[in-house]
Amino acid sequence: MKADLMPFEQARDALLAQATPPAAVETVPTLEAVGRVLVADVRAGIDVPSADNAQMDGYAVRCADFPAAWPDGGVRLPVSQRIPAGRVGAPLAVGTVARVFTGAPIPAGADAIVMQEQVRADGDAAVFARPPEPGAWIRRVGDDIAAGQEILRAGQRVTPQACGLAASVGLATLPVAPRLRVACLFTGDELATPGEPLRPGAIYNSNRFVLCGLLRRLGCDVIDLGIVADALEPTRVALREAAARSDLVVSCGGVSVGEEDHVKPAVRAEGGLALWQVAIKPGKPLASGHLRRGDGSHAPFVGLPGNPVSSFVTFLMLVRPMLLRLQGRADVAPLRLSMRADFDWPRPDGRREFLRTRINAQGGLDRFPNQGSAVLTSTVWADGLVDNPPGRPIRAGDTVDFLPFSALIDG
Repeated sequence: MKADLMPFEQARDALLAQATPPAAVETVPTLEAVGRVLVADVRAGIDVPSADNAQMDGYAVRCADFPAAWPDGGVRLPVSQRIPAGRVGAPLAVGTVARVFTGAPIPAGADAIVMQEQVRADGDAAVFARPPEPGAWIRRVGDDIAAGQEILRAGQRVTPQACGLAASVGLATLPVAPRLRVACLFTGDELATPGEPLRPGAIYNSNRFVLCGLLRRLGCDVIDLGIVADALEPTRVALREAAARSDLVVSCGGVSVGEEDHVKPAVRAEGGLALWQVAIKPGKPLASGHLRRGDGSHAPFVGLPGNPVSSFVTFLMLVRPMLLRLQGRADVAPLRLSMRADFDWPRPDGRREFLRTRINAQGGLDRFPNQGSAVLTSTVWADGLVDNPPGRPIRAGDTVDFLPFSALIDG
C-alpha cells in the first residue's frame, strides 16, 4: 500500500467521528415503527403469557384423578366444561376434565393438558388411552416475557417482529429517532437522465438511482437535488440548499483531481473539506467535510467517486456506518460470514479489495469475471462482497470474509 493512501479503518473511523447520534425523540404508533431506530430501552409491563394457558387443543385434567394402575380400556371421565381461547373457565371439578382450545386459560385445579389426538370423545365424556404427564402442554405465566424484562434496546432498528413483540406487551407507541434526511446531488456535464436522448459523449446517470435507492432502503428521507452543472456557482448554490434541508449531504463525482471537478472548491467555500485517497479497491478518491447552514450549525458532507461500482462500494463500506450512527444505531458493523472461495485471485492489489461474488449451489463463492469499477452488471449478479486484505492472494478452497448485500442494503 502506498504511504499516501489512508487505511480503510482510519477513513471509516474518521467518518464515524463526524456522526453525532440524534438527540430528538419522536413517539410513533407501534404499527408505523418498522425501520425506525429506538432511542430508549423498551421494557414489558406485563407477563406474556399473562396466565397459564393451553399450548394446543385438548383436555385440561387433574393428574390425581387418574388411577395409578392403568386399566386396559383406558379411563373415562366426564367433560364438565368447554373453554375456548379468550374465556376464563370455572375451577375444574374433581373427577372431571375440561375441553380446552389453544390459548385458553387453564382452569384452576388442572395441572396438565392431554392433546386431543390422544383422547377419544364418547358422548359427554372423554376416554384417555394413557396417563397424563404433569405439566404437559401448558404455557406458564411469563414463559415468553416476564413483567419488567427488557425486550428491545436503544439503538436497535425496529423490525416487523420487534413491532409484534412490542404489541404483545400492549405497547401502542414506541420512542424513535427522527428519520434521517439525506440530500444527494450528482455532478458532471456528461450526465443525462433516463428518458432523455443520449447526446454524443453523454452517459446516463446510474449513480442517482443506486444512491437514492440505497438511502431509501436504509430508512432515510431522500432529498434528491439531481444533476448539478459542472460550474462553481451552481455547485455552491446546490450545496447551500442541501445543507439547509438535510442532516447529511452526499455527492457523486467531482472529487478527483481534474480541472472540471468543482465540488472541492465549492465545499471549501461553503464550509470545509478534507480530500482522502483511501486504500480500497474499487474506490479511492473520497471527500469528507462540512457545510455551513444559515443558523451557524453544520451539515456533514461526503463526496463519493463517480465510477458506479466505486460509488456503490464506497457508500456501503464507508458511508453506511456513518449514516447508521447518525440514525442512532448502536451496531454499525456489517455482517461477516466465513465462506469458501471457489475461485482463484492470484494477483491481489496492494489496497484492501472488495470483490463482487455470489453463492453457488455448492455453498461456496464464485467471483464475477470483470472486477472493473465501471461494471455495474457485477453488482446485480453478485450476492455480496469478499473483503480481501491488502496483498492477499486467494486460492480455491480458502476461507474468506463474505459481506452479504442482504445485510448491507437492508440495514
